[in-house]
Amino acid sequence: AGRPGLRRPDLTVDDDARVGAVFSALADPTRRAVLRAVADQGQATATDLGLAVGVTRQAAAKHLDLLAAAGLVADERAGRERRWRVTTEPMADAAAWLTATGQAWDTRLARLVEAAQHPEVRPPVP
Repeated sequence: AGRPGLRRPDLTVDDDARVGAVFSALADPTRRAVLRAVADQGQATATDLGLAVGVTRQAAAKHLDLLAAAGLVADERAGRERRWRVTTEPMADAAAWLTATGQAWDTRLARLVEAAQHPEVRPPVP
C-alpha cells in the first residue's frame, strides 16, 4: 500500500491490509516466539505461553491480543481461562503474497538480464 506501483494489482485494499497486519504482528521476535509456542502446544493459556517464552502472563496476553488482531490466533473461553489456538488462513495469505511477489521480481529480473545481454533490443514500454 505505501508507495505507488508496489501493491499487487490483484490484491484488494482489504487483502493488502490483512497481509500487512500479519507482517506487522510477526515483526516482533517475542510475538513470533508466542505464536510458535501456541502452534507447538495446540492450545494454551497466556500463563502457559508466558512460561514457555519467558515473559509474564500480562506480556503474553498483550502479544496474543496483537496476534489476534492480525487473525493469527483465536481464543475460546473455558470458564475463567482463555485458551488460544493458531489460525492458519492469515499465514497462508501472507505466504501466497510472498510467493506472488517473488515471482513478479523473478520476471522483472529475467527481463533485466535479457536487456543487459541484448542491449540492441529495446523492450516495449508498458
